[in-house]
Amino acid sequence: MTTTTALILLAVSLAIVAGLAAYAFTLWQEVKRREAFREEELRRAHENCLSNLEIVASSLLQEQVDITEGAWRCKLLLDILDPSLIERPGFQAFGEVYSRTQHLHTHSARKQLTPRERMREDRERLEVEAEWRQPVLAAAEELLAFRRGWPGSLH
Repeated sequence: MTTTTALILLAVSLAIVAGLAAYAFTLWQEVKRREAFREEELRRAHENCLSNLEIVASSLLQEQVDITEGAWRCKLLLDILDPSLIERPGFQAFGEVYSRTQHLHTHSARKQLTPRERMREDRERLEVEAEWRQPVLAAAEELLAFRRGWPGSLH
């Protein structure tokens, strides 16, 4: 092999390596862009959940929403943020009301019940609400404090 051929092969191989390096760099930039996008989406989702939690907790404290409905909404929003949040002592009332009332019919399924069945379910729901009213209201207060401390209050 002549010196000229070796130099040409060296130049071609360097060009190929440079092209691959440029391609790898663009892929790396795309990964960084997608990660930033995903983190921004997660941040926005958390902010939406926190905003909704604040509205529901305030509505509970102002008695604008039933204890059962407010507890369900808070429990589900906390699950979206972090499923382990519902296990915190301050938020366990939401989970307890949810577990005690999740078997009750809602919306169109409730309309299909007989008046007697509906009354039985209403009585059961009202008993749970009476028993858990104060713990749920205390959990709503705790939730507002949690919101004010976000994100430090997460862990």
